[in-house]
Amino acid sequence: MIGASGFLGTAKSRLLPASVPFRFFVAAAVCHVLLWGAVLFAANDFPRFRGGAGPALAAVHLLTLGVLTFTAVGAAVQLLPVATTKPLAAVWPIRLASWLLIPGAVVLIAGMATVDSAWMIFGAAASTLGLLLFAALLADNLRRAGSMPVVRAYGWAAFVSLIALVALGLALSLDDRFGFLIDHAAAARAHMILGGIGFMGMLALGFSHVLIPMFALSNAPDQRMAWFGFATAAAAVALGTIGALRDVPALQTAACVVGAVAVGLHLGLMRAALAGGMRKRLGLSFVLIRFAWVMLALTPLAALAALHGWAGLGGPTLFGLVALGGWLMTFLLGVLQRIVPFLASMHVSRASGGPPLLTDLGVAAPLKMHAVCHLIAIAALALAILLDIPQLAAGAAVVGAAGALAFAAYIGSVLPSLTSGRTRN
Repeated sequence: MIGASGFLGTAKSRLLPASVPFRFFVAAAVCHVLLWGAVLFAANDFPRFRGGAGPALAAVHLLTLGVLTFTAVGAAVQLLPVATTKPLAAVWPIRLASWLLIPGAVVLIAGMATVDSAWMIFGAAASTLGLLLFAALLADNLRRAGSMPVVRAYGWAAFVSLIALVALGLALSLDDRFGFLIDHAAAARAHMILGGIGFMGMLALGFSHVLIPMFALSNAPDQRMAWFGFATAAAAVALGTIGALRDVPALQTAACVVGAVAVGLHLGLMRAALAGGMRKRLGLSFVLIRFAWVMLALTPLAALAALHGWAGLGGPTLFGLVALGGWLMTFLLGVLQRIVPFLASMHVSRASGGPPLLTDLGVAAPLKMHAVCHLIAIAALALAILLDIPQLAAGAAVVGAAGALAFAAYIGSVLPSLTSGRTRN
């Protein structure tokens, strides 16, 4: 049986300084707000976005490199050492990675927004170095770990995807100036698959095997089914990446079919974990997590629709929204509002002595506003893409921005207790 308190409460020796994971969480919250602002600015082009530098590409990378990657890096460097019982070899590399990755992402995204190739190259180089440092820490921790083999397998798959992702990303940024890639569009499609489904997707699926049982107070998922799920997910990523690079629709179709099997296996394991859990009332965060699972189930279908033109001209954009915004962003935001107070509680004490109450750590009211606004914004943006209505995309962006500001307010409300090391009585 895995419990939240057992998962984190016995692992203080493996906790990083609070400033390390929380710098990534704060950066993700800021990018979350900027993301919706960028969608509003690019609303006229966003429903039919097909790539190319400009505000729409900046919005996509505020989501992928900003919200998703920052959240994943912050969570992984703290939760993976706890899950594997192996602390990071050293803290300074992840600090250095943050100094490269976060400013590098800012410069890269600014270069995309202003169509400045020099900024894009410089930002991509700094971001690549930061991600490679993170990848080295990830690989070292996975190499030394002896527990949770399925989670480690997902971690290795994410590591391989990350290495290929940053190589393609750097090549794409250089190609904007030097034009050496044979098929820029094919490389961009493979880059998206490696980033969204390979790196981020495999991390999300792998950590779900720890986090969902932890939240529900249930046993770990069935190992045999978990290995089947991993094998099919890894195969889908490989087929999709090769199919995109070589522009082979049959391989991409096979990736969608195999991916649908992987999704079915994963959701079955998650359903079993919730059904067997001691905790039945899982709160607002699981409204987001369950919505994310619906989007995960739709992801292979959206990919098939985009591939075969069944969703019209907006099919590729709709697939990106379902996979990156609907599934991954929603899932990570739901998880983040659960792990932030738990991580913070490990670093603070109550003014009257003893461990803090989770209600002492942050103001939870903004999370309700965020959940409502987020779900409305994703649904409205999907409709705007399907119907090609820029005004609806702009309205979705305004609603999404309101929710993002509320979520940032929640993260901000945790920081005073965290920085002081104490909570109110």
